[in-house]
Amino acid sequence: MDGELGDFLRSRRARIQPEEVGLPSYGRRRVPGLRREEVAQLAGVSVDYYVRLEQGRGPGDPSRTRSGGVSDAVLDAIARVLRLDESEHAYLRAVARPRRQDGRGGPGTPAASRVRPGVQLLLDGMDRNPAYVLDHRMEVLAWNVLADAVLGFGGQGDDLSVPRRLFLDPASRELYPDWADVTAQTVAHLRLQAGHHPGDPVTGELVAELTRASDRFRHLWADHLVKPCDHGVKLLRHPVAGLLTLPYETLTIPAAPDQTIVAYSPEPGSETAERLALLGSWATSHTG
Repeated sequence: MDGELGDFLRSRRARIQPEEVGLPSYGRRRVPGLRREEVAQLAGVSVDYYVRLEQGRGPGDPSRTRSGGVSDAVLDAIARVLRLDESEHAYLRAVARPRRQDGRGGPGTPAASRVRPGVQLLLDGMDRNPAYVLDHRMEVLAWNVLADAVLGFGGQGDDLSVPRRLFLDPASRELYPDWADVTAQTVAHLRLQAGHHPGDPVTGELVAELTRASDRFRHLWADHLVKPCDHGVKLLRHPVAGLLTLPYETLTIPAAPDQTIVAYSPEPGSETAERLALLGSWATSHTG
């Protein structure tokens, strides 16, 4: 465990007021939220155990697994006290019990960055839906013609990082009318994925770069929000097609669980669908 677990726990207990969990507040507090002692009491663990957990010194308590990690029972109790949602609970387990990287085909290897030919054929067959593949770092690995026409992947060179484009390319503010919401969702998803891939040096370098270069990213990363971007609606202001309203769904590829297909599905007969059809016809005629 490293500082990530402690930072996450502190950020979560800071948002809960004592009276919300039936504890007296005893007037003004030096810092907002629950104290460590209160979390330990409500979770049914010793104060020393919880303090060690937050400080990343390792659990000095029998309530742990045989391998030395924190037990499910303890993590579930802490999640209940801190009122974590499903994504936050999963993140807590990931950072409290980081999985080992064996170096065989794991994140960062060439094989992990390749998309199987069958997946590319699937993307190409979705001629009415802009679709692309992301890895766990939100790097674009593959796309179809319509996705390229909408998002311009082919013109980005070798740098196909969604977070880097959002925070460092001024044009992203024009592309996304709700840029503030999109950036918040992106950082929450990136942090969630980082928790499931501890020690990934490429993610670490990306976070360090964006922390230095973007105040917006730095503030969002410090909030420790975790949430998957698995479905929703994106608004895009395309320079040719105009405003596009694009519902999206994501599908994890079973044979490559760190790769996710993102597919936009406009409402049939909608203005967005008509604009995409025209854009797709133009893109297809200019391909090759």
